[in-house]
Order: sequence, then structure tokens, then C-alpha cells
Amino acid sequence: MSLPWKAHGDGTHVSPDAIVLPEERLSWPRTIGFGAQHVVAMFGATFLVPLITGFSPTATLFFSGLGTLLFLLLTGNRLPSYLGSSFAFIAPIAAALAGGAPEQPDLGRASFGILAIGVLMAVVGIIVTRFGTGWINALMPPVVMGAIVALIGFNLAPAVKNNWNATELSGWVALITIASVLLITVLFRGLIGRLSIVLGMVVGYIAAILMGEIDFSGVAGAAWFGLPAFHAVGNPFADPTLWGLLPAFLPVVLVLIAENVGHVKSVGLMIDRDLDPVTGRALLADGLSTMLAGFGGGSGTTTYGENIGVMAATRVYSTAAYWVAGIIAILLSFSPKIGAVIFSVPAGVLAGVTVALYGLIGLIGVKIWIDNKVDFSKPINQFSAAVPLIVGIADFGLQIGSVVFNGIALGTIAAVLVYHVMRLLGRARGGEMDVADPVVTASTEMNAEAGADPRG
Repeated sequence: MSLPWKAHGDGTHVSPDAIVLPEERLSWPRTIGFGAQHVVAMFGATFLVPLITGFSPTATLFFSGLGTLLFLLLTGNRLPSYLGSSFAFIAPIAAALAGGAPEQPDLGRASFGILAIGVLMAVVGIIVTRFGTGWINALMPPVVMGAIVALIGFNLAPAVKNNWNATELSGWVALITIASVLLITVLFRGLIGRLSIVLGMVVGYIAAILMGEIDFSGVAGAAWFGLPAFHAVGNPFADPTLWGLLPAFLPVVLVLIAENVGHVKSVGLMIDRDLDPVTGRALLADGLSTMLAGFGGGSGTTTYGENIGVMAATRVYSTAAYWVAGIIAILLSFSPKIGAVIFSVPAGVLAGVTVALYGLIGLIGVKIWIDNKVDFSKPINQFSAAVPLIVGIADFGLQIGSVVFNGIALGTIAAVLVYHVMRLLGRARGGEMDVADPVVTASTEMNAEAGADPRG
């Protein structure tokens, strides 16, 4: 059976004004090299989520690679993209694990939330395939979507402080790490600049070694080859309290929708094609990928801005490179030694990275407002942003029976309700409270080239 890609030119050279389209490829050695580059680009951000949440790095890497291959299949090799860990899951996972034993967290509880979000995303993908994205823009105009994305990032600020103060030396390690990230971003261009997060972590990790902050006993005892560390998803019928976790996870769907829609449009603009008809399939694929991760103990997935940045720099949009990247990720997941090295990263390094990362996630919400020219002279926009931001940042909580609403869930509800109720009442009294509802386009995963965070 022949492969679906045709060679671009002679397979070795790309003229300065040309691009390698999704259905094309370079020579296989070069394609493998580009695939490896995509693995490097996603590596730091993808592993931050299991590092912060306690999930298995190897299972996360496995489902990341598997999800990428599934994404390419369902989009018919028309949409080059890598599915890595979404940062939007960090806060609800922390909420799901709160109250349990820190040394033995019940990760299956959080996996149920991830699985549920995957199911909902898949349903959204089917609906978008049938009816388009207009209903999403009507339900969540830019002022609402921006507020939701912003509060998800800012809600995580206390976690940064806890890691910063974890040990006497954590603060110094964190300071070295964030300083390295900033310097690499400013001093280097191209791929090195885009990898400022992972390279800053390397510098911080070396500093932590010199300060005696790292325990290598787990690394020494880990095997070089073995199965990924999967874990089972929680059973809501055996433990009905799991249903109460869903409100904390539901806002993640909105972020994943914004990420996927934004990335589809970004790639379409770069290759000068209308990829909107593929948006539903992209959402469906991300949903199925997240479902698989939820079943097996991986982190929820999303399309990655880092890899889109790599394509913009190299002008190589071949989906063949992403097939290579997905396969490499799956192969690496069968090394427990790699997982142990990732887990050895100390709290100080995490604090240094996330002090910028979480803030950047929040600022992506602000970028949604700016890109869509949200008019904050109008009271409807002022209150639709102000109220949910305070609710989310303060992390308000509400429990009704076994159902717990955290700050992100309540902030999301507030954003939608405040906007639509004020708009309805404004129209009823004959006032002008409407705002334009342009298409929301933004990513919540790190994109060093654009100065954004990531990654969902």
C-alpha cells in the first residue's frame, strides 16, 4: 500500500518562498528529523502537567503520541497538529485530588473528570461537524471566553507560591529557573527561543543538583525499558462522589474549544486554505484522545501552539512529520527511566516555570479580548469580565450535596450568566448593550515566538 504523501520537489530542498503542504513530505531522513524536532518542541510543556499533578509521565507521553496519530487519522491528514498535555486540566485535577493522602493520591478520581471532558468534547465535535461553530460564538462571545481562559490561569497562582516556598532553597532555584527562561527567550531566536521553557528547566535542574535539591534514588532504580505506568479510571457507579467533580472540570471544555478552533484557523491562514470544515473533526479527535487518556491514566490533551510555531519557522506543514513525532513519543513512553528523571524535577524548578506559565495562560484571555476588540466602555463587557475574574482568582467554593463547584466552575458560570442576563435585560428595556460576536481565536498553550503560554 502506497503512503499518502507525495515528495515535495526533490525531497531535499525548499525554496525560500515555498511551503511543504500537509499532503507533501521531504526525504524520509529529513522527515524523521522534523518529527523529532516536533517531539522536542512539545516535550517540556507536555511533561509539566504530570509533574505538577502527579500523573505518570510515561502514560502521558503514550497517550500524547497515540492521540496525535488518532487526530491525523480523523482529520484525513489535512490538519498538521500535535496533541500534548493541556494546562487547563491542572486546576480541576488539583481540586479532584484535594483532601486525599498526598503520598498516595487517588489519581483515578481525576481521570474520571478527564474522561468526562473527553466525552463532552467528542459530542461537541459531532455537533460542530453538523451545525458549524456559530452556536459556540453565540454562547461564549469573546468577552466571556477571554474571562474564562484568564481566570483558569490566575486561579493557579497559589500553587506557584506553595512550590516556591517548598524548601529553604526552592526560592533560589525558582529564581534561577525563571531568569533562565526570560534570558533564553530574549537572547535566542528560532527553535532555541521557542524552547525557552524546557531549556530554562534544564538550567534550573542543574542548579538544583548543585544545591542538593534532587533525589536520584528513583532514577537509579528505574528500568530502561518497561510498560508505561497506566492507572485505572474511577468508577462513578461504585463511588457516586465522582459525579460531584464534574463542575470543576466542565470549564475546561470551553478552553479546549478555543484552542482547537484557534489552531485550525492559524494553520489555515499559514497554508492559505479554508480548514474550517475540518474543525468538527479536530474537536472530535481531541475529545477521543482525551477519553483514551482518561481511561488509561494520561493527562487530557489539546492541540499545541509550540508545534504550530515550529511549522511557521520551518514552513514545513507535512503531516508525515507528525506521524513520526507520534510514533517517537509512543516509543519513548516505554522507558520508565525517562519517567523517573521527569519526576525528579524539584518544586523550585516547577515554581520558576509556572510563575510565568500560569500568568501567560491568564494573559491569553486578555489577548482574546484584544484580538477581538472587546469594548470595555460598555457595562455589559465590564461586568462580564470583572465578576468572574474575582470569583476565579479568589477561588470561591460552593457545595450542593456531593457536587462541589470551585472557583473556576463558579467563575465560568458567572461569566456566561452575567453576560446573557445583562444582554437580555438590556434588550427588554430597549437599551443598547449588545457587542460584536466575532470568532474567538486563541491558544492557551505555550508559544514562545508569540510571547504566549502554551498550551488548555
